[in-house]
Amino acid sequence: MKRISLFLLAAVAVVSSAYASMLTNVYGRDYRMLNGRWDAIVDLYDQGDRMKVYENRSPQGTTDFYEYSFDGGLRLEVPGDWNSQSPELKYYEGTVWYGRHFEADPEPGNSEYLYFGAVSYRCNVYLNGKKIGEHEGGFTPFAIDVTGELKKGDNFLVVEVNNRRTRDAIPSLAFDWWNYGGITRDVMLVTVPENHIEDYFIRLRKDHPELIDIDLRMSQPLPGVAVTVDIPGLKKRFEGVTDSEGCVKGSLKVKNLKRWAPDAPVLYDVVLTAGADRVTEEIGFRNIAVDGTKILVNGQPQFMRCISFHEEIPQRMGRAFSQADATMLLNEAKELGVNMIRLAHYPQNEYTVRMAEKMGIMLWQEIPIWQGIDFADYGTRAKAQSMLTEMINRDKNRCAVGFWGVANETKPSPERNDFLMSLLETGKDIDTTRLYVAAFDLVEFDKDRGIFTMDDPFTENLDVVGVNKYMGWYHPWPVPPAEAVWDVTPGKPLIISEFGGEALYGQAGSRDVASSWSEDYQARLYEDNLRMMENIPNLAGVSPWILFDFRSPFRFHPTNQEGWNRKGLISDRGQRKKAWYIMRDFYNKKRNDK
Repeated sequence: MKRISLFLLAAVAVVSSAYASMLTNVYGRDYRMLNGRWDAIVDLYDQGDRMKVYENRSPQGTTDFYEYSFDGGLRLEVPGDWNSQSPELKYYEGTVWYGRHFEADPEPGNSEYLYFGAVSYRCNVYLNGKKIGEHEGGFTPFAIDVTGELKKGDNFLVVEVNNRRTRDAIPSLAFDWWNYGGITRDVMLVTVPENHIEDYFIRLRKDHPELIDIDLRMSQPLPGVAVTVDIPGLKKRFEGVTDSEGCVKGSLKVKNLKRWAPDAPVLYDVVLTAGADRVTEEIGFRNIAVDGTKILVNGQPQFMRCISFHEEIPQRMGRAFSQADATMLLNEAKELGVNMIRLAHYPQNEYTVRMAEKMGIMLWQEIPIWQGIDFADYGTRAKAQSMLTEMINRDKNRCAVGFWGVANETKPSPERNDFLMSLLETGKDIDTTRLYVAAFDLVEFDKDRGIFTMDDPFTENLDVVGVNKYMGWYHPWPVPPAEAVWDVTPGKPLIISEFGGEALYGQAGSRDVASSWSEDYQARLYEDNLRMMENIPNLAGVSPWILFDFRSPFRFHPTNQEGWNRKGLISDRGQRKKAWYIMRDFYNKKRNDK
């Protein structure tokens, strides 16, 4: 097994990413894209391993033959999901083998890594007929050290990908979005010096507006390597020398720092050098904290005007993967008037995260602990810890990320509580500068007291509590919205992390009948919910569900859904529903009320 570095992390059984290596900020390094059309073989009965597909053998004699071939068959775009590239693969759950040739020219003194932005859901990776790595988890990156494995000239890379749903997977057997399979994000060959900057964390100290903390780790545990971190815009330079573990820690006192905020997304060029290695970055600095029921950004209360979206382009009916895709999704969110996006329900593309940061949009990122998780299974727990680790390590230098989410819609039990507590401990071993959050769907109306309450003691462990409550859709109104009083997690900031209902764009109908599936009913539902929220004393933010209609086999109403969840404020064809304008006006008023 290759050396695994989990920077600032206590021991965790990373069972889902054997062979994986840490490599922070691949886009700031020397890399070559391996994207494009790859040859592919659909392996319905999982026979490829037995037949050694990864060796890509050719007949050598008159009696040789093989019952597979990468040449002359299916070709799939990478990055991309296979479901949207072939009608026969629309619902496919199983194994597809990807293969491609690429040229390499490895040089002495360098290390080479194959980097995968994401492969959905699990994969085995082979280079020149030899297995070099494996990974489980469809939304986080991994890198494989191929130094010494690359040949000068032609190399053949094979990735066995499987998206079959299983009980011990994360997410589990049932989830309300499309199970896209494939190599869904960038594939890169990254070249770095033999002893290189493996990981770093540069951030403003949580409760200090003028102190930048720096942690850096080299790939080799060698002492005496000179390290510098330059921030030209602040005219500041940190200088240090690695210890016996190859690590450097320190801080910079800065003045006249312009802190990043949703209305002022200031980023600074940062240059890291260590030995022969050099990495470039853009980093913003901000403070985020909680004060009673308020969320503070740079010491000032911020009401979170939020929206969620899936990593999907509905018009293409496929997984979002490119900078152009990120531009479309984020521009639509910005038009709504948001200052935050909940990237539901999983870590999304790095293009989206980096672009949101430049646009001044705060992010809530989470791992897909979404209903049906086997909380008693320690293997599943280890996978969740690994996914959380990979998410945080990829984006811990992105100041736009203000919230790490550990769960969505889970129910109390001793096993659940221990599971989620282990995630909080895992996360805080890496990063204590952000707020930790989870979303719950446990709010109920107490008829005797005439108020909405929630009983889940685990919320005491969180900085911020999210509540998903679909009043007027899944839950009838027990009292008129104006009389709906809430007493939920008093003393903590509460975000309504999901609310809404389904409507088919262009469909007119009664404002009072849910089964009309009409824009009119959805608009009334939004008006009622926003009125109810005026009665929530600790309300710190609102996040409707959801920006776009999205694909889901969960949804099979024959005329109004047809495999789509229609809760979007925007239709699958990009048309804004009536509720969109209600939400836009609400957010504009909230912005102006500051």
